[in-house]
Amino acid sequence: MKIIGVQLDIVWENKQANFAKVGSLLEEVPIDPDSLIVLPEMFATGFSMNVAAMAEDESGGTFAFLKDLARRRQAFVGGGVVTRNPDGRGCNEAVIIDSRGFLYSRYSKIHPFSLAGENRHYAPGNRIVTFPLHEFTVAPFICYDLRFPEIFRLAVRRNVDLFMVIACWPAKRESHWMALLAARAIENQAYVIGVNRCGADPEHAYSGRSQIVDPSGRVIADAGNDEGLLRAELDHAWVENYRRELPFLTDRREEYHLD
Repeated sequence: MKIIGVQLDIVWENKQANFAKVGSLLEEVPIDPDSLIVLPEMFATGFSMNVAAMAEDESGGTFAFLKDLARRRQAFVGGGVVTRNPDGRGCNEAVIIDSRGFLYSRYSKIHPFSLAGENRHYAPGNRIVTFPLHEFTVAPFICYDLRFPEIFRLAVRRNVDLFMVIACWPAKRESHWMALLAARAIENQAYVIGVNRCGADPEHAYSGRSQIVDPSGRVIADAGNDEGLLRAELDHAWVENYRRELPFLTDRREEYHLD
């Protein structure tokens, strides 16, 4: 399966400008049918707490852009959107659109980033989501979720072998980003694609370093620090063989107790 990550310098709270950026980065790039295109967390707005102005429903412009992109490129498209929660807060979501332009899956961030006040403006999600894509079973997560290995392990119990992590991860903790992507890949013997933004917003600088990591922890693609694309072809048979040859997951125990 072929994957394309889009690493961009998000224009602050300007959806149309960001739609144009994504289109420009993908323009004239050959994309095989049913590939997976992945965009960062809140790719249309930046990591904004301005829920009242930024949130939309499925009839909004961000959904329309993603659906049109999926149809035109005949690809699956995953990216971050801001929607409204019934309690008045927003939802920080990852949505996946299929190659016909239909909403295929959606995930709401389980761990809002309290250090930045995200928990005051965005309601936490409460379920892990998985979906099939070619031979893979995929679980999407968002940014701060990467620090909580237990949700990744629960996803593996549902046979997940590809994690999609979209992010606005700040440059000052870049080393944590790369270490945690590799850790989640190694401990779960799964591919991890992490798509981060680059550039800056009013609060933070972002260093990009979007990566695709294989189940052994080897980085097979790295987008560097600037706007650009992250590309790789994933081999499901390789994952199956790797898990069979090194059966770490089958040795895990879940019947132990804390004193």
